[in-house]
Amino acid sequence: MMSLRLRLSLTLGAAFALIWALAAAWMLSDLRNQMMFSLDQRLVASARMVAGLMEQLPALPSKGEGTHFSAEQLNIPGGMACQVSSLRGEILARSHTDPQQTLEAEKMGFHDQMIDGAPWRSFTLARGDLRITTADRQIEREALNMSILLAASVPVGVALLGCLCLLWLGIGQGLAPLNRMRDALKRRSADSLEPLQIQPLPSELQPLLDTQNQLLQRIGKTIERERRLTGDAAHELRSPLTAIKTHLQVARMTEGAARDQSLARAEEGADRLHRTLEQLLLLARVEGSLSFDDGAQCSAEQVAELAIQDAASGDRQRIRFKVPPKISHAPVQMPAVLSIAALRNLLDNALRHTPGDGPVELSLETADNHVQFVVRDHGPGIADEDLQHLTQRFWRNGQSTGCGLGLAIVQAIVQRCGCTLRFDSRPDGLRVELTMPLQPV
Repeated sequence: MMSLRLRLSLTLGAAFALIWALAAAWMLSDLRNQMMFSLDQRLVASARMVAGLMEQLPALPSKGEGTHFSAEQLNIPGGMACQVSSLRGEILARSHTDPQQTLEAEKMGFHDQMIDGAPWRSFTLARGDLRITTADRQIEREALNMSILLAASVPVGVALLGCLCLLWLGIGQGLAPLNRMRDALKRRSADSLEPLQIQPLPSELQPLLDTQNQLLQRIGKTIERERRLTGDAAHELRSPLTAIKTHLQVARMTEGAARDQSLARAEEGADRLHRTLEQLLLLARVEGSLSFDDGAQCSAEQVAELAIQDAASGDRQRIRFKVPPKISHAPVQMPAVLSIAALRNLLDNALRHTPGDGPVELSLETADNHVQFVVRDHGPGIADEDLQHLTQRFWRNGQSTGCGLGLAIVQAIVQRCGCTLRFDSRPDGLRVELTMPLQPV
């Protein structure tokens, strides 16, 4: 796998080199055009200078091979050729650096021509009866242009290499905090859940560090919760299993009514064990990431009816359900199985703590896209200092016969689905308010 530093360096370096190459090509192209323009202007200046010099010299012969002058006599720069001819094409004067073939002077201005098999660039100027033609070899122009372009390219190439080196070092320096985070994680033991402390840290990496620490914190809480659940479950399951085993041993050694009583108590222990296991599995699912959304939707009244049906177990007359005249029929905005389970556990708890055949009251009220269920029993109530322990796992007061998981499951559902739960202990019983969201109509 390619490292992040190398990937960034290649990506940014390629983009950087492409931009520099385009800029250099533009600059060198413009430099070449300027160079060619300067060489052309040199031809023009030389032709005008020779024209001025011809006006000061004695009269030139009108026929014959013409007069040969040196380039120094005509003040022609090195590498250039000059030819003076009449309007009829007779050569009157030429520099000794001229090629053996005559320069073409019929066209005024600039002209490219082949002389002695080599390309030449010429300029012809008409001055009175004379035509002054100056020329230089294209190969010499290209050689001069190439040397200038090479001289200009070397600094650009060196600067580009230097920038790429600085880019590599800069990316490495910028990734140094990330490397420190990596090294800090490598040095930690596998079971360490302490938050990372790395300073200084750039502002761009601070959210990553915070998220990592939050993840470690959530993992720690999850592990602690699972350890506590495992320990409490082992303790709670040991008691009914021991009781079942004891009653079965007694039933094996006895006969008649004593045996029947022992078997009945063993069956009660098995039922209690079954309820405890069901509650443990439901609590684990609610606190986990499993989905309960099965597509079913229930209104507040339907949730109440189903919860009463599950909790009453054939004793429906003990639950007094009060429905207001006006009630919203919007579905509850949470999985139906969770809403029913939460209300059922509240009803189970109220039935268990109401002595004898005393009634349990259930009422509901809908307003502002919320439904509030109120469950009230007529038991001895709960001491104010014990209200904070009601939703703890396996917590029971001295008078409870349950497994201590019902209200813990309700609290887990409340935290998962955005509900609210409030307890109000009174001398004649406990009043519980459970509020659930409704889907907007």
